[in-house]
Amino acid sequence: MTSLDRKHLYIGGEWVAPDSAETIAVENPATEEVLAHVPAGTAADVDRAVAAARAAFASWSVSPDRFVHLDRLHTALSARAGDIARTVGLELGTPLKIAKAVQAGLPLTVLRSYADLSLPGPETVGNSLIEREPIGVVGAITPWNYPLHQVVAKVAAALAAGCTVVLKPSELTPLVAFLLVDAAAEAELPPGVLNVVTGTGPVVGAAIAGHPDVDMVSFTGSTATGRAITHAAADRIAKVALELGGKSANVILEDADLVRAVKVGVGNAYLNSGQTCTAWTRMLVHQSHYDEAVALAAKTAGGYTVGDPFDESTRLGPLASAAQRDRVLGFISRASARQVAGDSPVPEKGYFVAPTVFADVDPGSELAQEEIFGPVLSIIPFASDDEAVAIANNSKYGLAGGVWGSEERALSVARRMRTGQVDINGGAFNPRAPFGGYKQSGVGRELGEHGLAEFQQVKAIQR
Repeated sequence: MTSLDRKHLYIGGEWVAPDSAETIAVENPATEEVLAHVPAGTAADVDRAVAAARAAFASWSVSPDRFVHLDRLHTALSARAGDIARTVGLELGTPLKIAKAVQAGLPLTVLRSYADLSLPGPETVGNSLIEREPIGVVGAITPWNYPLHQVVAKVAAALAAGCTVVLKPSELTPLVAFLLVDAAAEAELPPGVLNVVTGTGPVVGAAIAGHPDVDMVSFTGSTATGRAITHAAADRIAKVALELGGKSANVILEDADLVRAVKVGVGNAYLNSGQTCTAWTRMLVHQSHYDEAVALAAKTAGGYTVGDPFDESTRLGPLASAAQRDRVLGFISRASARQVAGDSPVPEKGYFVAPTVFADVDPGSELAQEEIFGPVLSIIPFASDDEAVAIANNSKYGLAGGVWGSEERALSVARRMRTGQVDINGGAFNPRAPFGGYKQSGVGRELGEHGLAEFQQVKAIQR
């Protein structure tokens, strides 16, 4: 046991003993060593957490101090930014520089945006007064790849809307969620407003998704699990918001800045060791620049140093688990395309995969169709804008994408792509813009006012 161990759950504003003595080992994927243990929550623990959230809802939903509490939470969490980056570096393997900027910095930015948000007032339509009310108790089930950002994107929006929350963080990366709870306690968030139950998806996640007193389930993770959660919630007609998988296309037109487009595209595909749902894992290049782009992508991939997340020279950390590493290696071994990068050495210890690039990828192949969730880039040629759009849209997913070229032409292509977000010429991520996908990439939106609206009901009052 280490100092990172957590023995209690956070329910009703208190640290309470779990229903079971069973624990879950949290592993360091860079060393394969056990970092800590956390409680393996049960359905009984979920019952207690939901009851606490239900009891707190009446007062929190009308509290005039919700944004004061969010401001205090931001202050308390900001003071823990260094601990957040270090913890995610340990339990996920994100290189420290990226962990500071993204794993710690992004959730703080999102939380700040909700603390500063002004709720829109009632709307008048004819003789009707249109009001928005909090939906109720929210069950938030979050993934391991951005373990605090995905939590804050749900929790901050739900709390701002006036909802109370039962959170189940991923069992692979639960430790950073406890830092959020520590901050919530310091910020004196009212008892029952935020409750955290650690545990596995089949036990705690299933209990939340099927609980009769959970009014809404917000889930981020795999499409398969999202489908199961939807079925569980459908039995009681509960709302579900889903942020699922992606297989995003990065379209490089012939009038693009090729060097920048390729280098930024490789970096996007490899962010967080490729464990990013929005990653541009399909690079579509106009045939006139295709060979040059392939060579440049291979050279860029070769410059990614793989290793210890706490070494400043490391650009690519491990994958989150042995299972995830083996899954990614399976895709690589089955690929029939031309491999132009991926033979660089990786540490013997830890769940590492070398940065890999495949050229001449068939748009209909497994490599181009399935979400690999590792540092694997596929490059595909196209002959016209119409063909590029057709290839980009040839996917069951539609979460993100990129287009490079003259602005008017790139904008025209972006508008035709069936996906929830598109960056033109490296446009910066906007934490206030709606985030979510088309098709099997999910239902609903997160972040900003659109994310807040997911946690609200709409009422019409006729006068």
